Amino acid sequence: MNISFLKRTLSRKNLMAITGLFLCFFLVIHFLGNLQLLLPADQAADSFNHYSKLLSGNIFIKAVSYILYLSIIAHAIDALVITIKNKKSAGKYAFDNRKKVSKWYSRNMGILGTVLLIFLVIHFKDFWYVYKFGGLPLDEHGNKDLYTIVINAFSSWWYVALYVFSMLALGYHLLHGFKSAVRTLGLYHPRYARYVEVFGVAYSYAITIGFSVIPIFVHLTHFGL
Repeated sequence: MNISFLKRTLSRKNLMAITGLFLCFFLVIHFLGNLQLLLPADQAADSFNHYSKLLSGNIFIKAVSYILYLSIIAHAIDALVITIKNKKSAGKYAFDNRKKVSKWYSRNMGILGTVLLIFLVIHFKDFWYVYKFGGLPLDEHGNKDLYTIVINAFSSWWYVALYVFSMLALGYHLLHGFKSAVRTLGLYHPRYARYVEVFGVAYSYAITIGFSVIPIFVHLTHFGL
């Protein structure tokens, strides 16, 4: 295999690993913030809207948000470039039948990533864009009423279904992505490999279930079956 191609691929994989782990960290922060939606309605509205204002008005948070946007773009573009290059090189070099030794989700990271990218576009349009540029009404404390927007979005069962489906795609993406990122960066020491794998699986399940429960809970408590 061409050495320069291998070096470029490894470099891109390093970038994808770094951005991927940063996004894993962000998911935890985002999930902790969304947990406020599980509070009683009167408390949830005040808490969630205040939290949203805090995120939009803090300089440090704004800086982190720009890193987030760049990480999402870099991760998506990098994954696309690596996938295209790997497909082009697949016909030139011999390789093992991966179906015998790999999970289906590890062979379909591109499909899972595409599902997540579509979801992110919808998610940003419905919440981030509306909050930034949509002229939201204010709550009784003078904060933008993002809580009402979220509740209205989850009033539709199909939107909840789309959200949960996307979280399942995220979960499978994380099952392979977390371990792959750690290994790519050389942090996958044999002595700790089992712990890393267990943590990655537990993290993937926790994020998937946690994010899925929230829209289901909101839909059922506000709008019933």
